[in-house]
Amino acid sequence: MDTGRRPGAAQLAFDELGTPLRDTTFVVFDLETTGTKPGPDGITEIGAVKVRAGEILGEFATFVNPGMPIPPQIVELTGITGAMVYDAPRIERVLPAFLEFISGAVLVAHNAAFDTGFMRAACEGHGYHWPKTAVVCTVRLARRVISRDETPSYRLSALAALFGARTTPNHRALADARATVDVLHALLERVGNLGVHTLEELLDYLPEVTPAQRRKRSLAEHLPSRPGVYLFRGPSDEVLYVGTSNDLRRRVRQYFTGSESRGRIREMVALAERVDAVECAHALEASIRELRLIAAHRPMYNRRSKNPRHAWWVALTEEAFPRLSVVRMPRDGMLGPFRSQTDARSAADTLAGASGLRTCTQRISATAPNGKPCVLAELGRCGAPCAGRQTVEAYRPGVLAVSGLIAGTDGRPLRAAAEQLARLAEAEHYEQAAQHRDQLAGLIRAVGRAHRQSALAGIPELIAAGPDGNGGWELAVIRHGRLASAGVARRGVPPMPVVEMLVASAETVIPGPGPLFGAISEEVRILLRWLTRPGVRLVRTTHPWAEPAAVAGGWQEWLDLAASATALEQVAG
Repeated sequence: MDTGRRPGAAQLAFDELGTPLRDTTFVVFDLETTGTKPGPDGITEIGAVKVRAGEILGEFATFVNPGMPIPPQIVELTGITGAMVYDAPRIERVLPAFLEFISGAVLVAHNAAFDTGFMRAACEGHGYHWPKTAVVCTVRLARRVISRDETPSYRLSALAALFGARTTPNHRALADARATVDVLHALLERVGNLGVHTLEELLDYLPEVTPAQRRKRSLAEHLPSRPGVYLFRGPSDEVLYVGTSNDLRRRVRQYFTGSESRGRIREMVALAERVDAVECAHALEASIRELRLIAAHRPMYNRRSKNPRHAWWVALTEEAFPRLSVVRMPRDGMLGPFRSQTDARSAADTLAGASGLRTCTQRISATAPNGKPCVLAELGRCGAPCAGRQTVEAYRPGVLAVSGLIAGTDGRPLRAAAEQLARLAEAEHYEQAAQHRDQLAGLIRAVGRAHRQSALAGIPELIAAGPDGNGGWELAVIRHGRLASAGVARRGVPPMPVVEMLVASAETVIPGPGPLFGAISEEVRILLRWLTRPGVRLVRTTHPWAEPAAVAGGWQEWLDLAASATALEQVAG
């Protein structure tokens, strides 16, 4: 029996049927403009037709004063002269009515990128929001279903003649929109014979997708419509890619349609033989499991860090005259973590300059120093302990200040760095001051981040609940910066018995070394982001959750001003 579906297409389940095309409202529109480059002005005419199920629901047509002369070649092409648009409204007066006309509809245009580009630029230029709606391009659709044997061209005039459109296009907006309506209906009839019956199928059909890619859609059939992590596996059962979604089936199915345009991922899909899934209680658990699975399998198609433990730290060396060193292995009393060695080195240099610590790497004897003063000593930026000019006792205050900053008890290094910045600005060394400002901002953010993460990682057990959006609660048991258990209490279910069950079944976490007690920095960041969302509540905690407020926490206003100054400098070039 002929079902009318295109060859190789998998039968859709009822929950996958989507919006039937006959129930979809389309707005087919066309613009006339003064040129080819989108901008806030330049539109001379708008024509649009609203249709559903073959019936015309309304039309929209207006001249627009483009705010500029119309080139002679455009006048010759469209017949629209400057006199015709002289008394027409400007685009900023037309946009509200047009946006209301297209509200809730799927947009259609012939060479849609041109028309939507102009409308988007006009909205952005005049303070209006261009809607994120589906767009169908009849040129692209025609190229998918009509061969060159049928038409020598995919221009609107050629397609209108091919399909016997009731309106002849003439480079006037409303006439061209009416002709495009007839072209659209003819194209929809063509793709309907290929099994495209819903809006979702139409949008998937538009891009080029190989039959093999479509056939692999069956790999998603067994997946649940629940939050979780999915793993694409290759011919040797190797993990190719790990991702997360609130709806596993829907997300994985998108990889086998035209909505997936990334070259590397399409290559991955071609290799995939199976898709496994790990169901999760909620999105937080899915994010954590995704992170851990990427670290465990190191999939070749994931761009996200495959080595989340490979961070950088700033540490005081253990010697008579300690200096700041950038290292990979964390231990207590370190500042970090940093994602790159460059960021860690910048923070170390800024902190050393603010506290008076040396930056040379030589070992200096406490009793018999025999070095020579460097340039920094001559500039007064180093006490020259290498030459015996500074004793261990005289050097120690800087070491204690750095240790106090890392511990969250001493903010003097930050204040000293700010004073250095002020002196540079007063001396009109503006470029040097801007560089120092950005380095200080980076240090402040690093210190604040370190304090927040270590404060959470230091708590043996913290239980929190966040609203699930349906009257229930998403629950998390966190131990030393790790997600130890996760669950949900649906609407109407008493949450505390669920909490006790999660605590009883939670992973045992033995704290490790370093400021994060062995936790992965990225996992701690994810947990912090979730814990600080609006509506999340602490159920209970074994220790108070607190972080220093008088060190980096008191610099937020300064950071905001620094960010504004940096942005202005970038705009000024």
